[in-house]
Amino acid sequence: MISKATSSVSLQGPIGVFDSGFGGLTVLNSLQNHLPQCSFIYLGDNARAPYGVRDFNTVYRFTLQAVNNLFRMGCPLVILACNTASAKALRTIQQNNLPASADPSRRVLGVIRPTAEFVAEHSNGGHIGIVATSGTVASNSYNLEIRKLAPEFTVSSMACPRWVDLVEQGQASTPLANKIVMDDCARLLEMDHEIDTLILGCTHYPLLIDSVRRAVPQHINILAQGDIVAKSLVNYLQRHPEMDCRISRGANTTYLTTAQASHFNNHAAIFTGKHINATQITLSNNEY
Repeated sequence: MISKATSSVSLQGPIGVFDSGFGGLTVLNSLQNHLPQCSFIYLGDNARAPYGVRDFNTVYRFTLQAVNNLFRMGCPLVILACNTASAKALRTIQQNNLPASADPSRRVLGVIRPTAEFVAEHSNGGHIGIVATSGTVASNSYNLEIRKLAPEFTVSSMACPRWVDLVEQGQASTPLANKIVMDDCARLLEMDHEIDTLILGCTHYPLLIDSVRRAVPQHINILAQGDIVAKSLVNYLQRHPEMDCRISRGANTTYLTTAQASHFNNHAAIFTGKHINATQITLSNNEY
C-alpha cells in the first residue's frame, strides 16, 4: 500500500498511465520505448474491470477517481490508456474537473484523439474500420473524432467483446482465437468492402494482431495504438516544455492494481513479456 501522499503540486513527478485492467500495458510498453528516461506509474483498476460494459456515468466516476489518485501520487500528466475511459470520461474531466482542481496546469490525455489524427493523415482511401469493445463502439467516439478531421471519410465499427477474454485467458494464439477474429472481421468487411485502414480500438487487441492479419486482405493497414500514442506524447512534450520539465527522469516504473497483486503479476506477463511486481491499492474518493 502507498502510505504517504505526494502533494498534487510538485516540481517533478512520473507520468501516470491508467487503464481499467491489463490492456493499457501495451501502451505503457510503447511509452517506455519512446521515452526511456521518463518515470511512470501504471494503475490498473482490475477490481472493477471491465469498463466496456458499464454506463457513461460509472466509467466517468471510476476514471476520475483513478486520475485523482494519480495526481495525489505526484503525476502532473495522466494518460488514459483505455479506450472506454477515453471515450466516456476524458472530455468531461478535461473541461470540468481539471479547471476546478487544485492544480489546473495538470493534464489528462487519451488514446482516441491521437489515433484519429494519425488515421486522418495516413489513410489512403478514406475507408476506416474499427474493432473495439461494445462500450467504445456505442460511444461513437472514433467516428466523431475522425469525421471532425476528415468529414469525407467512411467509418465502420464492429464490437468484438470476446477478444478481451481470449487475450486475458492466454488464448490469443489458438485456433479458437483465429476463428473468432476471422468471423468478426468478415462481418466488419461486409459493412464496407473498401476498408483500407483497420484500427484496433482496444489496447488488448494488439496481442491478436497475427490473427487479424490473417483475417483481412493484405492491403489493409492495421493500426495498434501503442506507438501512435507514444509518438503523439513525445510530440506533445516537445510542444509543451512547461509540462516536459515537470516529468521526472528516473526511468522507473511503479505498477499498481486495485485487485490482488499476484493476480495482476501473473496476467501482466502476457502483455509485457516480463515479470511485474505490482502493489495492491485502494482508491481514495478525494480530489486533488
